[in-house]
Amino acid sequence: MRLNTPRWWYDRDRRHAPVQRMMLKPVSWIWAAVTARRIVRTVPVDPGVVVISIGNLTVGGSGKTPVAREVLRLLRAAGVDAQALSRGYGGALEGPARVDLSVHTAADVGDEPLMLALDSPAWIARDRVAGAHAAATAGAQALILDDAHQNPTLKKTLSLIVVDGETRDGEWPFGDGSVFPSGPMREPLKAGLARTDVVVILLPADAPEVDPELVEAFGTLPVFIARLMPAAPPPPGPLVGFAGIAKPWKVERALQVAGADLVDFVPFADHSTFEDRDFRFLQDRADLFQARLITTEKDWSRLPPDWRERIISWPVKATFDDEAGFAEFLTLSLWE
Repeated sequence: MRLNTPRWWYDRDRRHAPVQRMMLKPVSWIWAAVTARRIVRTVPVDPGVVVISIGNLTVGGSGKTPVAREVLRLLRAAGVDAQALSRGYGGALEGPARVDLSVHTAADVGDEPLMLALDSPAWIARDRVAGAHAAATAGAQALILDDAHQNPTLKKTLSLIVVDGETRDGEWPFGDGSVFPSGPMREPLKAGLARTDVVVILLPADAPEVDPELVEAFGTLPVFIARLMPAAPPPPGPLVGFAGIAKPWKVERALQVAGADLVDFVPFADHSTFEDRDFRFLQDRADLFQARLITTEKDWSRLPPDWRERIISWPVKATFDDEAGFAEFLTLSLWE
């Protein structure tokens, strides 16, 4: 069973959900201690190639995968054989295995590796060291690790964290700073930033500028601004949207901002495995409004083949405000 992300996680005002915060606090101390101990005690392995970690400091919803896809695109455009490496969360295969879009499904390798494989070679491996050696043997010059900031098994050339830049309506990406499950943090902010080389703040398409207070939170670390932009406009006509990601409410607003005639929206828990009853409910909503169904690329990759034919996939991409500057930073950092 998967749980929906609590909205109060992202509120800095501790007066919101005080009982939940208090009850979960002891568990968060244990979580933080176990994470810190694992990182300190692990000796990273050097796979012999460049390793770029794309991670975050919070539990889901920051936009790691779109940023990872853009990093892969920029490196490959520069002539670097960059390949993705993921644990394959949600998939049954242990790997190492190269993702084959003609064979593998989300049930095999997870939804995020399928998205990464749309643009570049992608591998999944529960054992990241074994996965890194397999990719390097296959010719990878650089490995882009998806969701690896708290995984210390590989020696990293560059550690990049993605931060959700949304601060409107009282939201703050780190909440009150509490560690999961009493807050959204995977580890304390100071500890996570100590292992960070560069920060990417990912803004929604309609955000005019980044919050200066958020930039100040990263001290002297280099900060680049990117925006989650539609890769294609929403189709015309009434639409019923749905999403099973960490922050589904952001998909709803993104569709509205992009000009979609969104007549209804249904949130699901992150990485949801959609069941027949879910499809029946969604189709009933669509029939009620004489609308078509639309969802994210990530959710669409988890749909059964027969439902993929009936549901629209809406792609988004991470676009850097200073793409040339970010690309130069990448190459200088990796081969200076």
